[in-house]
Amino acid sequence: MSIRRKACIAGAFEHPTRKAPDKTVAQLHAESARGALLDAGLTLQDVDGYFCAGDAPGLGALSMADYIGLHPRHVDSTDTGGSSYLVHVAHAAQAIMAGKCNVALITLAGRPRSEASSGTQPRNWGPNVPDVPFEAPFGAVTVNMYAMVAMRHMFDWGTTAEQLAWIKVAASHHAQHNPHAMLRDVVTVQDVLDSPMISDPLHKLDCCVVSDGGGALVVTRPEVARALKRPIVHVLGAGEAIKGQESGQIDLSFSGAAWSGQTAFAEAGVTPADIQYASIYDSFTITVLMQLEDLGFCKKGEGGRFVADGNLISGVGKLPFNTDGGGLCNNHPANRGGITKVIEAVRQLRGEAHPAVQVKNCGLALAQGMGGLLGARHGSATLILERE
Repeated sequence: MSIRRKACIAGAFEHPTRKAPDKTVAQLHAESARGALLDAGLTLQDVDGYFCAGDAPGLGALSMADYIGLHPRHVDSTDTGGSSYLVHVAHAAQAIMAGKCNVALITLAGRPRSEASSGTQPRNWGPNVPDVPFEAPFGAVTVNMYAMVAMRHMFDWGTTAEQLAWIKVAASHHAQHNPHAMLRDVVTVQDVLDSPMISDPLHKLDCCVVSDGGGALVVTRPEVARALKRPIVHVLGAGEAIKGQESGQIDLSFSGAAWSGQTAFAEAGVTPADIQYASIYDSFTITVLMQLEDLGFCKKGEGGRFVADGNLISGVGKLPFNTDGGGLCNNHPANRGGITKVIEAVRQLRGEAHPAVQVKNCGLALAQGMGGLLGARHGSATLILERE
């Protein structure tokens, strides 16, 4: 059954901290939950559904529901990395349709900055993950797995480092207006190219920030949302996908967004040309470029030309993206920035983004999340959101 206009995002909150050495992950979850409920005009007693992912401490939803003081009749702890929170919005809408809950709370929090997790260390998934014997000996690190995709894209399509740099430039133009952003200085293409090489061809400024923080969303029945004094944001369509290694037959030319996007657009009944604002997961500049192609905003191989010359800058380009500065400049909490993509899309649809970057009469937005490693197995989730 389609979830089209069957659920609304009634509350959204982004934790303002970017470094929290004096707080626990559980505290950040709870503070984010409180912020989203206040934004919606609801209370803990109204919540009967709870959603969280692997960033939640202890026993996940069980531990966090108890810590926050919830008594949910429906829980979901699906974990697909950074795409988890977009998946949770879709699953919350499905649960609401099925009568499992009326008000669903989704929370994210983490402290990678305080814990010195930079993404340049070898990934350690634990001894029981099936890929470990095949991959651990090679010491794959996050940035290398994305750089490999970037190099392949350059080889196949002639994409340049200058074109990738334009993605960072656009993010910086938006971040200058965000008082909470970690990097608020506007940069040029040359600044990106002059920054240290981290993993060829990705420079330091091609990589996202590492931050503590968190966020939360409240998804409700439309009847509940209409009773609140907030603009109505409908969930119009959703798609989720997992792209794996296919027993070694790895194709680096596309991401899981090619599948999740197709599903979301079909359910929403709209096309990429209809989208007025896009929140795109931006762990690295190449992550953005790949998803823009795979979502259908441009043809495969044309991403470099599409993002060049400020085409992603609000008020300048054809497709404003990540108007909060995104993971490249604002924050990337818990190494899982997906929830922030939904939060900024909600702000745009409500008309609550910073005036300098607010898209005029924004009525249709896309949020896209990515989890795992683009050069290996990863999850992808796409949401199409609409202002009533």
